[in-house]
Amino acid sequence: MSLDERAPTATGTVSPPVPARRPSPSPAEAVVVIAPLLLTIALGLWGIRRKNTMWGDESVTYQLAHRDLSQIWHTAQHVDLVHALYYAVMHEVFGLFSGGLVTLRLPSVLAMSVAASGVGLLALRLAGPRAGLLAGLVFPVLPQVQKYAQEGRSYAMVCALVAWATYALVVSVPHRARWRWAVYGSTMLLACLLHEFAVLALVAHGVTLVISRVPRPVMRAWSVTAAGVVAGLLPLAIRSAGQAEQVSWIGGPVRLQYFLVVAVLGLACARAPLGGRGPVRLSVLAVPILVLPGLLLLIASLVKPLFVDRYVLYSNIGIALLLGALMDHFHRKQQSSRYVWIAAVAVLAALVPSSLSLRTPESRSDDVTAIGAAVRTAGRPGDGLLHLSGRHRILTAANPEDTRFLTDLALAQDPVSSNTLAGVELPAREIAARMLDFDRIVAVRATGAHSLTDPREQAKTSTLRRHFRAHGTTHVNGARVTVYVRDHDPSPKAGPRTTSPGASGGVRR
Repeated sequence: MSLDERAPTATGTVSPPVPARRPSPSPAEAVVVIAPLLLTIALGLWGIRRKNTMWGDESVTYQLAHRDLSQIWHTAQHVDLVHALYYAVMHEVFGLFSGGLVTLRLPSVLAMSVAASGVGLLALRLAGPRAGLLAGLVFPVLPQVQKYAQEGRSYAMVCALVAWATYALVVSVPHRARWRWAVYGSTMLLACLLHEFAVLALVAHGVTLVISRVPRPVMRAWSVTAAGVVAGLLPLAIRSAGQAEQVSWIGGPVRLQYFLVVAVLGLACARAPLGGRGPVRLSVLAVPILVLPGLLLLIASLVKPLFVDRYVLYSNIGIALLLGALMDHFHRKQQSSRYVWIAAVAVLAALVPSSLSLRTPESRSDDVTAIGAAVRTAGRPGDGLLHLSGRHRILTAANPEDTRFLTDLALAQDPVSSNTLAGVELPAREIAARMLDFDRIVAVRATGAHSLTDPREQAKTSTLRRHFRAHGTTHVNGARVTVYVRDHDPSPKAGPRTTSPGASGGVRR
């Protein structure tokens, strides 16, 4: 029998089973991921240098991330432990690329782009492809998202991790595979280690599952995972509680208006029949993550002020989901879709001035670049430099050239060698004595700084008041720079009056 004759018989036999392949992403999924990502990158790169300026918190990131990992760790034992992981990440980034402004902010741009893709996929899974695309495109144009996408701080990374942890949660509910819960838990834990208040998103997730009435095994799996996240966060929370002085500057809710506006808007959107698919409805997921983290911070603020808008930046995930689903809902109602797009264009036009403003130095509470430049302009080689208070020394440390020829009168040990942010200052008497050795002192006072009861600060202000007079003041964003001269010399020369050891031993910055 020939091979040709045997062929039909062979084809009639039962072939072995072919392993099932995971379906490839559909074109809709690809668009939902890529379009928001590209839009966020474009908006993030637009004006990313902010006219080559930096503000105080970014200056802290810039300086600490340029220290060795061991120095970052030792510094974190005294201050900013909650941001230690972020500083370590940025240390590695600066090790790979040049340490300029773009390198400082680009990780936040990329993180927010990843967050936008996560928002899009969330809405796609909960309400369909069009809602996913719209939610993903709404997210990057939100003012708060645009702002912190261009900040050298951890908040964009936290937002991205919370977005994808939320997606992992939604996927885990119907499938219940252990590895999916492990992905959810590890992503949430990483977000919490980058910033402790990400744990409030975990509370929002729990409320979502309770309202959704998920099966008991799912609730049990989430409870075990959440307990693991809290246990992993607990050591950091306990150690950082000893650094509560870090948030002592919060006198009341900071930028509460934005949170209130988007919360009310989100609740209004949730009243519409947004539809949805799967065991978790979109509104049941979006409203808790939009409202609960900020609300819990406000409740905690009744005991100790803690509410700052950027601490719950990830709540923007909720408003983006609701707005995207609402636009999709109106688009399906053909008679009103035209008005929806007209309204969307009008809102985008109204956001243009805000978007332009966010890319200016004045959009931040201070400008350390301008402060340093003002000090350099006001000072002469050999002048004394005084910070009121010493903890604001960080405002002039972004560019060492600004204070290179000035003598920091109060500094006993510089920030790097002392593993601190602002260095260690001399005792009050020594500060006053050193001040009297100089005829010109350039003083830097942060805007809104109050008179402190610390003896060092009292020594600075009382010595200036008794023995010096203001010769000129420059006001810049976040501070004022004043030149003080000795009363007995109307046109004093720069530098110390004597060559005493106290004067010559000053640290040059």
